[in-house]
Amino acid sequence: MALPLPPGLVPTEVAFLCEMEMVTVVPRQRLESIPLLSGKTPALRPPHRAQLPLWLALLLKKQRRANIVAPPWLLADSLKEIVNQETNVDPEAFSLPPPPPMRSDGRGSARPYAQASAEPRPGETVLSPPFLPSCTADAPSGYLPYHWLEMAETLLAHAADDVPAAAEVRALLRDLQEVRAAKMRGSTAHLGGEGVGVGGVLNLRGVGAMELAESRGFVLGVVEGVRKLGASAEASRREEEEEERRNGGGVDEGSDEEMGF
Repeated sequence: MALPLPPGLVPTEVAFLCEMEMVTVVPRQRLESIPLLSGKTPALRPPHRAQLPLWLALLLKKQRRANIVAPPWLLADSLKEIVNQETNVDPEAFSLPPPPPMRSDGRGSARPYAQASAEPRPGETVLSPPFLPSCTADAPSGYLPYHWLEMAETLLAHAADDVPAAAEVRALLRDLQEVRAAKMRGSTAHLGGEGVGVGGVLNLRGVGAMELAESRGFVLGVVEGVRKLGASAEASRREEEEEERRNGGGVDEGSDEEMGF
């Protein structure tokens, strides 16, 4: 008999999906294009940079055939800015996700931020969330992408020599993870209808995939507890109303009998 699957993705599945994120590599050897299910990879020609899936970049890194370029948000200065945003500037909310690559022109169409025309350049692929190059060398600094935690752990575990100031980055990531985990636990107070904001609504804007997977059990437990408390309070209220109705009806009947009706 098969065991029931837990709701949502588990952390191991989230880490597997993160390996499909695109990263920037600097090849050390020539490598021809490889046909994959998602399309052909670019031909590698040192020292020109190229974008590859994380799983392929890790394989080439292990074979010493390429180096991985750390995304700008993984640098120490960017993490310090994000930690300051999370702790001092806005200690109640999570830091904002990366801005979309397209913006509206006010006339019903969209165009890239750094491009005057709405038409894509030749050979350019226009993507939408979550399929964005948020972990490449072109990613914006000061914003955490959706797979920030698992991407950072993977790069520090298998390509630490490619991350500048890796020890400092590890310490900043640890601080950032603790701050955001405390925010996730504290935000469940809004589920009971208390605190600032709309009662019963949990704002998850800016929360990463691994954070959701790790906190899902805790949040679902809180939601189930709040539901049981609400059901118990509703049952108690109905019992009190029923008892008051019975007591009130008994008094009315006695009054009618005393008056001879």
